[in-house]
Amino acid sequence: MRISLPDDIRIYIACGKTDMRKSIDGLSAIVSQNFKLDPFENALFLFCGGKRDRMKAILWEGDGFLLLYKRLENGVFQWPRSTEDVREISPQQYRWLVEGLTIDQKKIIKKVNNKLVI
Repeated sequence: MRISLPDDIRIYIACGKTDMRKSIDGLSAIVSQNFKLDPFENALFLFCGGKRDRMKAILWEGDGFLLLYKRLENGVFQWPRSTEDVREISPQQYRWLVEGLTIDQKKIIKKVNNKLVI
């Protein structure tokens, strides 16, 4: 799901596995009842099935929900299976996730303040 997201959007990932038979109403109920978040906020909510080869996302667009679905033909998503129910991730972590990487990269090259280098 390589979609362009607005800069001000928040991204939430539902850790663990979600029943992929759920659609907009079921997923938005998980967001509001289980996670105590507002499904109508400017946020992308991500869900993954037990086999980790499918991902669904819901996004409120102001006039209705957008439901996105991706099924991998080869490989699996490196989906967190931790005990956390939901977790906010950065746009960079989202890109890592859809590229097949874990959202918790152990080491990344840090940005340098060029005024301090010279």
